[in-house]
Amino acid sequence: MALRACGLIIFRRRLIPKVDNSTIEFLLLQASDGIHHWTPPKGHVDPGENDLETALRETQEEAGIKASQLTIIEGFRKELNYVAREKPKTVIYWLAEVKDYNVEICLSHEHQAYRWLGLDEACQLAQFKEMKAALQEGHQFLCSTVS
Repeated sequence: MALRACGLIIFRRRLIPKVDNSTIEFLLLQASDGIHHWTPPKGHVDPGENDLETALRETQEEAGIKASQLTIIEGFRKELNYVAREKPKTVIYWLAEVKDYNVEICLSHEHQAYRWLGLDEACQLAQFKEMKAALQEGHQFLCSTVS
């Protein structure tokens, strides 16, 4: 059976758009171990938790962002399936916007750095094609639903 993890693709909108008018920035965290890969906050489902509860708990543990500081975006849920450390893994992501553009990020020991990045930069750091696709689909979803 595949390992199951859940997380949030966290974003904010820049207050002053750059010339390309792309105002969405994604939060990526750099792992402290392994290949020091960059991903949104995520983690394994604990017994008795549902998937979204896991995503919210992991976000608070890994980035210091509480559920009350986020708005979950309705209608977007992305499931990634891949092999990690020679075991199948499923990760489910939702989109969440921080309510405060300048929200304080407080990393756990699991991560050594964080960055807010536009889509292209986030995809460059993400490395894995499944994660890049999730970021691209999230961005496309946001751009198609913003009034």
